[in-house]
Amino acid sequence: MLTDYGLTVLCWVFAWRLFQEGRVRHSTSVCLWAWGFAFFGTASFVGGTYHGFTQMVSEAIYIGLWKATVYAIGFASFCLLAGALFASVLKPLRRYLLLIAALQLTMYAIWMVSHDDFRYVIYDYLSSMTAIIALQAYASMTSEAPGAPWIIGGILITVVAAVVQESGVALHRHFNHNDLYHVIQMGGFYLLYRGARLLSDR
Repeated sequence: MLTDYGLTVLCWVFAWRLFQEGRVRHSTSVCLWAWGFAFFGTASFVGGTYHGFTQMVSEAIYIGLWKATVYAIGFASFCLLAGALFASVLKPLRRYLLLIAALQLTMYAIWMVSHDDFRYVIYDYLSSMTAIIALQAYASMTSEAPGAPWIIGGILITVVAAVVQESGVALHRHFNHNDLYHVIQMGGFYLLYRGARLLSDR
Protein backbone atom coordinates (compact mmCIF):
# COMPACT_ATOMS: atom_id res chain seq x y z
CA MET A 1 0.00 0.00 0.00
CA LEU A 2 2.76 2.47 0.92
CA THR A 3 4.69 1.92 -2.32
CA ASP A 4 1.41 2.32 -4.24
CA TYR A 5 0.74 5.64 -2.53
CA GLY A 6 4.32 6.77 -3.14
CA LEU A 7 3.87 6.03 -6.84
CA THR A 8 0.58 7.96 -6.71
CA VAL A 9 2.22 11.12 -5.44
CA LEU A 10 5.03 10.86 -7.97
CA CYS A 11 2.65 10.39 -10.92
CA TRP A 12 0.35 13.22 -9.86
CA VAL A 13 3.29 15.61 -9.46
CA PHE A 14 4.51 14.66 -12.94
CA ALA A 15 0.97 15.05 -14.30
CA TRP A 16 0.60 18.54 -12.81
CA ARG A 17 3.95 19.70 -14.20
CA LEU A 18 3.16 18.29 -17.64
CA PHE A 19 -0.28 19.94 -17.68
CA GLN A 20 1.41 23.27 -16.99
CA GLU A 21 4.03 22.62 -19.68
CA GLY A 22 1.40 21.53 -22.20
CA ARG A 23 -0.82 24.56 -21.63
CA VAL A 24 2.05 27.00 -21.99
CA ARG A 25 3.24 25.38 -25.22
CA HIS A 26 -0.26 24.48 -26.49
CA SER A 27 1.04 20.93 -26.94
CA THR A 28 -1.54 18.15 -27.33
CA SER A 29 1.11 15.46 -26.98
CA VAL A 30 2.39 16.80 -23.65
CA CYS A 31 -1.15 17.26 -22.31
CA LEU A 32 -2.06 13.70 -23.27
CA TRP A 33 0.99 12.43 -21.40
CA ALA A 34 -0.11 14.52 -18.44
CA TRP A 35 -3.45 12.71 -18.53
CA GLY A 36 -1.56 9.43 -18.77
CA PHE A 37 0.37 10.17 -15.59
CA ALA A 38 -2.83 11.34 -13.89
CA PHE A 39 -4.49 8.01 -14.71
CA PHE A 40 -1.42 6.06 -13.58
CA GLY A 41 -1.50 7.98 -10.31
CA THR A 42 -5.19 7.22 -9.90
CA ALA A 43 -4.57 3.54 -10.61
CA SER A 44 -1.82 3.47 -7.96
CA PHE A 45 -4.02 5.21 -5.40
CA VAL A 46 -7.00 2.92 -5.98
CA GLY A 47 -4.71 -0.12 -6.17
CA GLY A 48 -3.05 0.81 -2.89
CA THR A 49 -6.45 1.18 -1.26
CA TYR A 50 -7.42 -2.20 -2.72
CA HIS A 51 -4.32 -3.86 -1.24
CA GLY A 52 -4.39 -2.04 2.09
CA PHE A 53 -8.04 -2.27 3.08
CA THR A 54 -9.04 -5.70 1.75
CA GLN A 55 -10.34 -6.85 5.13
CA MET A 56 -12.23 -3.64 5.88
CA VAL A 57 -14.54 -3.26 2.87
CA SER A 58 -17.42 -5.23 1.39
CA GLU A 59 -16.91 -7.59 -1.51
CA ALA A 60 -18.71 -5.20 -3.87
CA ILE A 61 -16.34 -2.35 -2.98
CA TYR A 62 -13.38 -4.72 -3.21
CA ILE A 63 -14.36 -5.70 -6.75
CA GLY A 64 -15.07 -2.09 -7.67
CA LEU A 65 -11.63 -0.95 -6.51
CA TRP A 66 -9.93 -3.61 -8.62
CA LYS A 67 -11.99 -2.75 -11.70
CA ALA A 68 -11.21 0.95 -11.23
CA THR A 69 -7.51 0.09 -11.04
CA VAL A 70 -7.38 -1.95 -14.26
CA TYR A 71 -9.46 0.58 -16.20
CA ALA A 72 -7.33 3.51 -15.02
CA ILE A 73 -4.21 1.71 -16.27
CA GLY A 74 -5.94 1.07 -19.61
CA PHE A 75 -6.80 4.75 -20.01
CA ALA A 76 -3.27 5.72 -18.99
CA SER A 77 -1.76 3.46 -21.66
CA PHE A 78 -4.12 4.92 -24.27
CA CYS A 79 -3.22 8.51 -23.35
CA LEU A 80 0.50 7.84 -23.62
CA LEU A 81 0.05 6.10 -26.97
CA ALA A 82 -2.16 8.90 -28.30
CA GLY A 83 0.36 11.49 -27.14
CA ALA A 84 3.16 9.62 -28.89
CA LEU A 85 1.09 9.60 -32.09
CA PHE A 86 0.63 13.38 -31.94
CA ALA A 87 4.39 13.76 -31.44
CA SER A 88 5.48 11.29 -34.11
CA VAL A 89 2.98 11.03 -36.97
CA LEU A 90 1.52 13.59 -39.34
CA LYS A 91 -2.07 13.78 -40.58
CA PRO A 92 -3.92 12.00 -42.15
CA LEU A 93 -2.16 8.79 -41.04
CA ARG A 94 -2.35 9.92 -37.43
CA ARG A 95 -6.17 9.88 -37.54
CA TYR A 96 -6.24 6.23 -38.59
CA LEU A 97 -3.68 5.22 -35.98
CA LEU A 98 -5.61 7.08 -33.27
CA LEU A 99 -8.70 5.15 -34.35
CA ILE A 100 -6.80 1.87 -33.94
CA ALA A 101 -5.62 2.95 -30.48
CA ALA A 102 -9.19 3.84 -29.51
CA LEU A 103 -10.37 0.46 -30.79
CA GLN A 104 -7.73 -1.28 -28.65
CA LEU A 105 -8.93 0.65 -25.60
CA THR A 106 -12.53 -0.29 -26.35
CA MET A 107 -11.69 -3.99 -26.73
CA TYR A 108 -9.68 -3.90 -23.51
CA ALA A 109 -12.54 -2.21 -21.63
CA ILE A 110 -15.04 -4.81 -22.84
CA TRP A 111 -12.70 -7.73 -22.07
CA MET A 112 -11.98 -6.56 -18.52
CA VAL A 113 -15.67 -6.47 -17.65
CA SER A 114 -15.56 -10.24 -17.22
CA HIS A 115 -11.83 -10.79 -16.52
CA ASP A 116 -9.76 -9.84 -13.48
CA ASP A 117 -6.32 -11.34 -14.05
CA PHE A 118 -3.62 -8.64 -13.99
CA ARG A 119 -1.79 -10.29 -16.86
CA TYR A 120 -4.38 -8.85 -19.26
CA VAL A 121 -3.49 -5.39 -17.98
CA ILE A 122 0.17 -6.15 -18.66
CA TYR A 123 -0.63 -7.38 -22.18
CA ASP A 124 -2.50 -4.17 -23.02
CA TYR A 125 0.16 -2.01 -21.41
CA LEU A 126 3.06 -3.75 -23.15
CA SER A 127 1.39 -3.55 -26.56
CA SER A 128 0.95 0.20 -26.13
CA MET A 129 4.50 0.65 -24.88
CA THR A 130 5.88 -1.38 -27.81
CA ALA A 131 4.00 0.89 -30.20
CA ILE A 132 5.39 3.97 -28.43
CA ILE A 133 8.95 2.66 -28.76
CA ALA A 134 8.39 2.14 -32.50
CA LEU A 135 6.87 5.61 -32.87
CA GLN A 136 9.67 7.32 -31.00
CA ALA A 137 12.33 5.39 -32.93
CA TYR A 138 10.61 6.45 -36.16
CA ALA A 139 10.40 10.07 -35.03
CA SER A 140 14.07 10.13 -34.08
CA MET A 141 14.98 8.94 -37.59
CA THR A 142 12.68 11.27 -39.52
CA SER A 143 12.82 14.41 -37.38
CA GLU A 144 14.37 15.78 -34.24
CA ALA A 145 13.02 13.84 -31.23
CA PRO A 146 15.13 14.75 -28.17
CA GLY A 147 12.80 12.94 -25.81
CA ALA A 148 13.08 9.58 -27.56
CA PRO A 149 16.05 8.19 -25.55
CA TRP A 150 14.36 9.12 -22.28
CA ILE A 151 11.03 7.60 -23.30
CA ILE A 152 12.49 4.40 -24.72
CA GLY A 153 14.68 3.96 -21.65
CA GLY A 154 11.73 4.57 -19.35
CA ILE A 155 9.60 2.03 -21.17
CA LEU A 156 12.33 -0.60 -20.98
CA ILE A 157 12.52 -0.09 -17.22
CA THR A 158 8.73 -0.40 -16.89
CA VAL A 159 8.92 -3.65 -18.88
CA VAL A 160 11.46 -4.95 -16.36
CA ALA A 161 9.07 -3.90 -13.59
CA ALA A 162 6.21 -5.81 -15.25
CA VAL A 163 8.37 -8.93 -15.56
CA VAL A 164 9.29 -8.67 -11.87
CA GLN A 165 5.63 -8.27 -10.92
CA GLU A 166 4.61 -11.34 -12.90
CA SER A 167 7.56 -13.40 -11.61
CA GLY A 168 6.51 -13.12 -7.97
CA VAL A 169 10.06 -12.26 -6.84
CA ALA A 170 10.14 -10.86 -3.30
CA LEU A 171 13.02 -9.30 -1.38
CA HIS A 172 11.32 -9.73 2.00
CA ARG A 173 8.00 -10.97 3.36
CA HIS A 174 7.11 -7.31 3.98
CA PHE A 175 8.46 -6.20 0.58
CA ASN A 176 6.90 -8.48 -2.02
CA HIS A 177 6.85 -8.55 -5.82
CA ASN A 178 4.21 -5.80 -5.97
CA ASP A 179 6.33 -3.47 -3.82
CA LEU A 180 9.40 -4.14 -5.95
CA TYR A 181 7.32 -3.54 -9.08
CA HIS A 182 6.24 -0.12 -7.79
CA VAL A 183 9.78 0.96 -6.88
CA ILE A 184 11.16 -0.02 -10.29
CA GLN A 185 8.19 1.73 -11.93
CA MET A 186 9.14 4.95 -10.14
CA GLY A 187 12.48 4.99 -11.94
CA GLY A 188 10.83 4.20 -15.26
CA PHE A 189 8.20 6.91 -14.81
CA TYR A 190 10.87 9.48 -14.03
CA LEU A 191 12.54 8.78 -17.37
CA LEU A 192 9.16 8.88 -19.13
CA TYR A 193 8.44 12.24 -17.52
CA ARG A 194 11.77 13.64 -18.66
CA GLY A 195 11.02 12.48 -22.19
CA ALA A 196 7.44 13.77 -22.15
CA ARG A 197 8.64 17.29 -21.37
CA LEU A 198 10.55 17.24 -24.65
CA LEU A 199 7.65 16.11 -26.85
CA SER A 200 6.45 18.42 -29.64
CA ASP A 201 3.37 18.06 -31.81
CA ARG A 202 3.90 17.29 -35.48
